[in-house]
Amino acid sequence: MLSQSLLNLIDTAMVGALGREALAGVGIGGYANFMAVALIIGLSSGVQTMVARRNGQGRIDIKAVPLNGGLLLALLFTLPLTAFCLYYSYDIVSLISEDPEVISTAAPYFDYRVLALLAVGFNLSFRGYWNGINQSLAYLRVLIVVHLFNVIISYGLIYGAFGLPELGAPGAGLGTSLSLFLGSFIYAFMTFKHARSRGFLKQLPDRKTFSHLMRLSIPHSLQQFMFASGITLLFWIIAQIGTHELAIAHVLTHLSLFLILPAVGLGMAATTLVSTALGRKEPEQACEWGWDTVKVAAWMLVLLSTPLWLFPEQILSLFIHEQELIVQAILPLRITCLAICVDVVAIVFTQAMLGAGANRTVMWITILGQWGFYLPLAWLVGPTLGGGLTAIWLVQLLHRGLSSLLFGYLWSKRRWVTIRV
Repeated sequence: MLSQSLLNLIDTAMVGALGREALAGVGIGGYANFMAVALIIGLSSGVQTMVARRNGQGRIDIKAVPLNGGLLLALLFTLPLTAFCLYYSYDIVSLISEDPEVISTAAPYFDYRVLALLAVGFNLSFRGYWNGINQSLAYLRVLIVVHLFNVIISYGLIYGAFGLPELGAPGAGLGTSLSLFLGSFIYAFMTFKHARSRGFLKQLPDRKTFSHLMRLSIPHSLQQFMFASGITLLFWIIAQIGTHELAIAHVLTHLSLFLILPAVGLGMAATTLVSTALGRKEPEQACEWGWDTVKVAAWMLVLLSTPLWLFPEQILSLFIHEQELIVQAILPLRITCLAICVDVVAIVFTQAMLGAGANRTVMWITILGQWGFYLPLAWLVGPTLGGGLTAIWLVQLLHRGLSSLLFGYLWSKRRWVTIRV
């Protein structure tokens, strides 16, 4: 998870040299793509939870069957979704910003990114399988190779290096898509060698297994879609304040993801550990895994956020090349550091509850918190009352704190131990 966030930061740094409009355009295109990816992101947690549960039950010969179902769902869903996004790409990005210079970057960047939705769906399913069998390191090794390729090819396509065409900021989108397809081929080959005897590509899930996979995947995908739509709406709200604020928000969001995603990765470990423990009928151990993961994630986020708090100007200058914007971004960056430390409980227990099968609970809490509380307040304190970007970020801090309190309470009540997967 950290490697993915680091890659986004590298892309942001490379595009940042092209100016604020290019930075804002890539941000808008990227979050529009996030909305599309969110519709299939539940495949990862669905496959992971079912594979881990089969692993805990000792049903080794069929533990790759949920992966077959995830790959089929990815194929059936992403092809029409890709066609829809390509046809309406200009309309989608223009809903967020009306700046012609920003849209001229956002639309082609978005086009290039959605071409790889099929690869994303496959990779999410493969990630769910390898995490589910407690071998995430195998997935990570390939991921590092793919990311290195991404950095090289994206740099070449942005600036016309290595004999490649100079596409500017949209070249980062094409480079990312090419690397995602490379990853799919490598993961497929690796999984075929490892999991052929465990049912990989031998049979489709039976009706009951397929139903469970859909029940686990759809709520998580819907939750992530609403979250991504909320982020996109947030960018629209910020765009009403100004392009300067939009560029700053893009950088701060990626820095926030850089800090948060390691905790999400630990939470994904809790998904497997909780599901496996419940498969062995050990609910006490499942509960303990959740709290232990929170403790580790909290220390990690404090360590990661400290340099950003102490040296905000130096870090911001890596992505923003205008002193006026850097000064404006310092306070919101420090608020971001506080927010991600407060958010750690919600981050981990969101993933841990997916491992228990409480996907609907996670979905409703996340959607209602974002759409019923955070976004209305962001609109009120930002453009309406004139509080600007800093006020929006303070509301975000409050929202994350309340979410952590609620998820911590729900985990301690342990109603999730009775859910069947």
